[in-house]
Amino acid sequence: MKIKRRNVHFFKVICYFITILVTLFIGAVILSILIKGLPTLKTALLNEETQFSIKMSLYTSSISTLICIAVSIPVAYTITRTDFFLNKICCLIIGLPLVLPYLVLGLCLLIVFSSPLGKMLKEMGFPVVFNKNGIIMAHIIVNLPFCINLMITAFSQVNKRLEFIAGTLGASSFRQFITITLPIAKKSILSTMILTWSRALGEFGATLMLVGCTRMKTETLPTNIYLNISVGNNDMAMASAIILLMISTVMHGLIFLLNHNRVAYNRMEV
Repeated sequence: MKIKRRNVHFFKVICYFITILVTLFIGAVILSILIKGLPTLKTALLNEETQFSIKMSLYTSSISTLICIAVSIPVAYTITRTDFFLNKICCLIIGLPLVLPYLVLGLCLLIVFSSPLGKMLKEMGFPVVFNKNGIIMAHIIVNLPFCINLMITAFSQVNKRLEFIAGTLGASSFRQFITITLPIAKKSILSTMILTWSRALGEFGATLMLVGCTRMKTETLPTNIYLNISVGNNDMAMASAIILLMISTVMHGLIFLLNHNRVAYNRMEV
């Protein structure tokens, strides 16, 4: 018994040590950005180009997130609640962007929207290549599979028996979804929305490939950091990184609160 207890204690000590080591490593990285960027933060916030990049990031991230959520909900419902014969094939294809480099995804989009389809969209008043619409499309191709996977997890956690009982009482599939599935999964959906928005805010690779990095035109916060680094303006780049870090910290805090409240609620139920 003593040997077993010692082994357990030793295992815990190792786990504590690794946890502290990882925390210190991540903390040191963030601290280095703060030390370098804080002196220039006020200047960056007052800079017209930085303000433009913030507005562009917030706008494109919000639009792309709304589109991802609107598309992910019916797709996740189809995969988790129906016997659609193409479910497995759809899951395989939808998940491919998760394992591809973002630059490759951006290149794929560039090929698609440089084709006659892209020219037709441009003539219809929806230009994509080297346009802010392209930023939204890049966000969607990167985040949609991620969003769908989280939605699938959220809907899978909803007890199907509740929907079955509602069905026996005469509720249609749509009514079951609106009155049972969505309300139960609402916190998971909200967390998915915040995570998707945060990922869109920091997306760079696919955006760079599809729309480039033109100042005051297709400039997002990550692009602003890249442009400042490329001309040797490291202080402004660090200040922009702090702005991105501040926004991401707020989003991370919201997710933490949502998950904490959900865990507390589940414990109360138990």
